[in-house]
Amino acid sequence: MSKQFDVIVIGGGPGGYIAAIRAAQLGFNVACIDEWKNDKGGPAPGGTCTNVGCIPSKALLQSSEHFEHANKHFAEHGITATGVKMDVAKMIARKDTVVKQNNDGILYLFKKNKVSFFHGRGSFVKAAEGGYEIKVAGTAEETIVGKQIIIATGSNARALPGTPFDEELVLSNDGALRVGAVPKKLGLIGSGVIGLEMGSVWRRLGAEVTILEGLPTFLGAVDEQIAKEAKKAFDKQGLKIELGVKVGEIKTSKKGVSIAYTNAKGEAQSLEVDKLIVSIGRVPNTIGLNTEAVGLQLDERGAIVVDGDCKTNLPGVWAVGDVVRGPMLAHKAEEEGVAVAERIAGQHGHVNFNTIPWVIYTSPEIAWVGRTEQQLKADGVKYKAGSFPFLANGRARALGDTTGMVKMLADAETDEILGVHIVGPQASELISEAVVAMEFKASSEDIARICHAHPSLSEATKEAALAVDKRTLNF
Repeated sequence: MSKQFDVIVIGGGPGGYIAAIRAAQLGFNVACIDEWKNDKGGPAPGGTCTNVGCIPSKALLQSSEHFEHANKHFAEHGITATGVKMDVAKMIARKDTVVKQNNDGILYLFKKNKVSFFHGRGSFVKAAEGGYEIKVAGTAEETIVGKQIIIATGSNARALPGTPFDEELVLSNDGALRVGAVPKKLGLIGSGVIGLEMGSVWRRLGAEVTILEGLPTFLGAVDEQIAKEAKKAFDKQGLKIELGVKVGEIKTSKKGVSIAYTNAKGEAQSLEVDKLIVSIGRVPNTIGLNTEAVGLQLDERGAIVVDGDCKTNLPGVWAVGDVVRGPMLAHKAEEEGVAVAERIAGQHGHVNFNTIPWVIYTSPEIAWVGRTEQQLKADGVKYKAGSFPFLANGRARALGDTTGMVKMLADAETDEILGVHIVGPQASELISEAVVAMEFKASSEDIARICHAHPSLSEATKEAALAVDKRTLNF
């Protein structure tokens, strides 16, 4: 007889493992199925985020930042460092260790919360009495039955048509994290999060980096003023970013990769690189899920169709994270996973898409929450704007990093904060204050009147809030 569970989660990434743990905490008998493998063939839960996304990329960003500081900035602090070299193999090994620690941490949490873990690929078999039969194709194939099913199968990197990933010369985010030596010339297609972060890693280590972007504007989803400030910083660092290009034929050979393209002026160009990273977005992953066996509805993008509560067209089947609508962000998946587990328990799970923060972990970091100035203008919303540069912030000066600013947008009549946009040091941490403020519908005056530690980078947020009403303290 098949094992019976109250809840079965297919996928052990941020949305899946968080949903499984929360459901178990709420008293359900829970199973989680995940097929990721480590280099020894063992389980590696955590999905793209932990294995080939958020976590390993931050490890490489940290290592490469240390290297750049030692070579270019230590002298400013009176520190003499000569003959500084990067052992790429050791850097990659450290990244792998960080990933494994996170994998093991998730397995520990499963054990602690009594979540039954199945290592293999989960797929639908058929609707069964009181639920659904789910096949687990692992070392040994077995079938389990669940009353409620949560699909959290994530997404896959989108390849260029006619140019598949070989992960040796043409790389996805996976291959970009396993480069064994610093390429002399590195090309990237796409100037989004992955393109900028991976481009930054290898530029710091000595690669000549060129990023080709099809859109005519840089970081079109980011507030225009913030994007321009970031572009200036990247240009100064030596990242070559070409906008408005149209990529043509891509050829690979023993020498590397050749990319034909036309620039924004329509002129034919070519780029020769040792390796090419393609980061043009991601597609929902429903491969092998056998959705047709139960009639699970997909949209034209291949994403699972859900309502505002993450319910699918099938009773008792839910879906969260990258495999459904909305931003493909790990923390968005986590919030949806918790909300679904609570909804199954009869509670009121909550996800506010308007207060989900976005972060690009480059240097300078870029972070934002809420609407941009161009969005407010397009929507005809009357607003007030205030900004404050890190150049005038004492803590930033002491850090030696005064790039960027904090920008705040508030409703012209109610003063409610509508968006906060940051480019500069530790933006990823600073944005949390804005998220909390917006979740509680705070006004810019609320932020201006809160005591912020001195000296701190957060004072720039206070000053931006003051600037909304044309006031300033000038710390």
